[in-house]
Amino acid sequence: MSDKLRVGILGGTGMVGQRFITLLENHPWFEVCLVAASGRSAGKTYEEAVDGRWKMSCAMPEFVKKMPVYDMDKDFDKIVDSVDFVFCAVNMPKNEIKALEEKYAKAEVPVVSNNSANRWTEDVPMVVPEINPEHLEVIEAQKKRLGTKRGFICVKPNCSIQSYTPALNALKEFGPKLVVATTYQAISGAGKTFEQWPEMVENIIPYIGGEEEKSEKEPLRLWGEVKDGKIVPATTPQITCQCIRVPVLDGHTAAVFVNFEKKPTKEQIIEKWRNFKGVPQELNLPSAPKHFIQYLEEDDRPQVKLDVNYENGMGVSLGRLREDSVFDYKFVGLSHNTLRGAAGGAVLIAELLKAKGYITAK
Repeated sequence: MSDKLRVGILGGTGMVGQRFITLLENHPWFEVCLVAASGRSAGKTYEEAVDGRWKMSCAMPEFVKKMPVYDMDKDFDKIVDSVDFVFCAVNMPKNEIKALEEKYAKAEVPVVSNNSANRWTEDVPMVVPEINPEHLEVIEAQKKRLGTKRGFICVKPNCSIQSYTPALNALKEFGPKLVVATTYQAISGAGKTFEQWPEMVENIIPYIGGEEEKSEKEPLRLWGEVKDGKIVPATTPQITCQCIRVPVLDGHTAAVFVNFEKKPTKEQIIEKWRNFKGVPQELNLPSAPKHFIQYLEEDDRPQVKLDVNYENGMGVSLGRLREDSVFDYKFVGLSHNTLRGAAGGAVLIAELLKAKGYITAK
């Protein structure tokens, strides 16, 4: 084992877990030393555990094929002793996920979670590193509550908000006050492929359980502030969303309408988008996009097939900005839901946590 930080992946056999494995192959800072899952996969090699269920377009990395899959519960002590921190991407009821993540944190293992269970725990930071890195300071209050020295939980937000929240964040000085967004969400957001979900072929389903509430409320938590060891959500802008499942494998698209307190010009908006950068860019973190937001001038962009992999899937593509007859402006956004929106976003959080000294070698 090298001097890289030792990483465990909880829920490593699922779609997001598989994405973590592909992203962490040859990562300059982190090395996957352990994969864990539920009891039904435990005891098998990773290759055996995901036989017939490998969902990535690339081949399974060689380094993971013969790794034994551990039981997240029964092998708890072994896992805790073997890792510096873990990524969590399990598919379980929320109360069980919350208990699992807290169990690992209390055992002095930092948890970087892709799950939603702790997104509204008041002292758990929910972070998009370019938007609210300052929320990491609440970790100290969380450690006091948990009684830990190095163990804590940090989470990433819902994948659907990545396609429009960065665009609004770049325009904060103009005071967005009312936002209407409709997201057109890929099937991989449900952990599915077309082979597994044939009814999605040539189909649209105008409902995704829980997504609309998340899409309306989670941006306000990102824009909140830390007070007395808790994150207090912002109260503006008012956001209303519809979330629709569409026959696309990867990539969430958003159609957005927005009113401002102080209406900017179109040129001002595009300049803010193109020049926006955050702490990950300043620190040159390994997974950070060089240019977080691109604005495309063509009338028919962004498109999933052409733009979803912008900046290795870690950037956001915007287009079709124009004045509206009811709102100040409308535009279209696109982000990669399993890269920026899921595993890639979590890896970037872990890189930020390491750079800021929250995650260290034992």
